[in-house]
Amino acid sequence: MSILCVTGTSTDVGKTVTTAAIAACALAEGLSVAVCKPAQTGVATGESGDLAEVQRLSGVTTVVELARYPEPLAPDTAARRAGMPLLGIADVVAAVRELDATHDLTLVEGAGGLLVRLGVGGFTLADVAADLCAPMLLVAAAGLGTLNHSALTVAAARQAGVRCAGTVIGSWPAEPDLAMRCNLDDLADVTGIRVLGRIPEGSGRLDRTAFTAEAVHWFDTAVQCWFEAAEPSGETDR
Repeated sequence: MSILCVTGTSTDVGKTVTTAAIAACALAEGLSVAVCKPAQTGVATGESGDLAEVQRLSGVTTVVELARYPEPLAPDTAARRAGMPLLGIADVVAAVRELDATHDLTLVEGAGGLLVRLGVGGFTLADVAADLCAPMLLVAAAGLGTLNHSALTVAAARQAGVRCAGTVIGSWPAEPDLAMRCNLDDLADVTGIRVLGRIPEGSGRLDRTAFTAEAVHWFDTAVQCWFEAAEPSGETDR
């Protein structure tokens, strides 16, 4: 069984669509998939959140959300402002391990960037990944600034003892500008990890049939790479 944590260089870089695309590729291979979103913010009770979007796009049926807060803020801030209980890292780790015991692949989607505080004690997705001995997949923006943001995120993950499996560009336009084209060439060198794929801009607006048919073409490596990446290892990133 394998676990892969999905983080981003910031918010709104395409983590949810990337998570759905990975799930769709794994499901297409006949593998069982679960998705956990430890904390969802900016969504009221009864409204559709990120996990509903992952289900709509990929067809995955097993999803787990541990905490939900109404204001679109970092989870720990949103919890305090709402007077709601803060999430605990032990609960997150236990929930993911339970999913991992019965699924071929468990995807854990973070909130915002890697060091966004999720709950009690200010724990982050980096702490969750370290406790699970799980690698991290980085979802990056395409445009100007992404080299710095990506390098900082990878450095923070390494400092936490988390291996980075690779980078996916979460929204790649049909007509990329000069900075985007240069970033595609430079990201691997700057971060020390491979660029594994690009999600076409607007893919989240597709219906499930179109999304699942196209998703297998968005990654530069076979779906097996997600499982190889998720195996705990002492190897370096390169």
